[in-house]
Amino acid sequence: MIGKIIKHIYRIICVATVVIAASIPAYTNTDLVKAIPNLQYITAGIFIFINLLPSLYNRRFVRRKHRVCADGAELLTIFMFSWILSVITVVTGLIRGTYIADPAKSHFMQILSIALVAFLINAVIFWNGIIRIYLTSTQLGIRYRIWGLLLGWIFPANLIMLGKMIKVANDEVHFENDKIVLNKKRHNDQICKTKYPLLMVHGVFFRDFKQGFLNYWGRVPEELRENGATVYYGNQQSAASVAECGAELAERIKAIVAETGCEKVNIIAHSKGGLDSRYAVSKCGVADMVASITTINTPHRGCEFADYLLNMIPAAIQSQVAGTYNFALKRLGDPDPDFLEAVNDLTFAACNARNEEIKDVPGIFYQSYGSHMKKAGGGRFPLNYSFHLVKHFDGDNDGLVGEKSFEWGEHYEYLEPKGSRGISHGDVIDLNRENFDGFDVREFYVQIVHGLKERGY
Repeated sequence: MIGKIIKHIYRIICVATVVIAASIPAYTNTDLVKAIPNLQYITAGIFIFINLLPSLYNRRFVRRKHRVCADGAELLTIFMFSWILSVITVVTGLIRGTYIADPAKSHFMQILSIALVAFLINAVIFWNGIIRIYLTSTQLGIRYRIWGLLLGWIFPANLIMLGKMIKVANDEVHFENDKIVLNKKRHNDQICKTKYPLLMVHGVFFRDFKQGFLNYWGRVPEELRENGATVYYGNQQSAASVAECGAELAERIKAIVAETGCEKVNIIAHSKGGLDSRYAVSKCGVADMVASITTINTPHRGCEFADYLLNMIPAAIQSQVAGTYNFALKRLGDPDPDFLEAVNDLTFAACNARNEEIKDVPGIFYQSYGSHMKKAGGGRFPLNYSFHLVKHFDGDNDGLVGEKSFEWGEHYEYLEPKGSRGISHGDVIDLNRENFDGFDVREFYVQIVHGLKERGY
């Protein structure tokens, strides 16, 4: 509480200093300015200090990146107040005729020079702040950065956008700092240090063996490791049949067990990866090497909209689209991609037929999670477009998979976040590295893995 009071007092001092620095030329002839010797130099010194250290409160953040970002947001906050007040004070000074009387300059030129000084003083504060948050904020993303550039010269849209950017940056800094503090506090507990390592299995049309390139699991693996987990990746092809991907996954499991001597793995699989994992365990001879299977937004009973699309789209067009995707996926590392096999294996008909063939293995713990978007705008492209189509055939959905298809195993949890957004198929794996109210995706996985540890897996 005291810290916040000091923060606001410091901010008021900063705003007042900027306003004075921007307004001195308009009030040079006043008794107040004349009564304070070297006021210009004193103000200039404080102004420079403010640009270097705009907030004492932000020193409490653990990481330098977050301190820089928070300082940037503070500078922009100071700018918003000081710009408005500077305009008012300069205009007031000009109306009262207290501007510098210089016979060598015309009245117009004196007014112009005063306005220019006010503009430059505030511009320094603004650019110092905007550069800091542009360079350090993750949550601004491309969207806010582009809108900031486009609306930066349009009043009052620029101030509205600036206010949103300040909020995003501040929310990010506080959220991330709280996570760092929490992880430090529980570091010795190693709550994700399970008996068996984790095998994280990706879904269709992505690869997870190059985390820095496609970043399938976002910030999740790092968070799990921070809390004691050992993490491996499935590395199966991004687009192939469930049977082929399942066989590749089985070989991956055998290799991990042979190399590490860990005996078993805990599988955490997203989307089609859940189908690949169930197939690997039931059909490929690795049942004794798997302790648990956790599926996230997996279409266990298929997607009815996929059946509709495959029946409606002519074979020639399907073949053309498949050829394009297969070419691209091969360039990304798939040895033998098959777009159509992958899509066909996600249909309602194929999944239900496979469920009759593949049975759960006794002794393996199966659990599942699912989520849904509450509106089309709750997801990124292309999920915001597919949402309504999937809803027509499958009801509530995450942009790709319907709610009735998620449940599998002895434990099932349907995520119901607060707010109007919901959780999309991409949100649930942190694909976009996006923080939003109502769902902390990293802590979601930490608690899943902690639950596995509590069960002895």
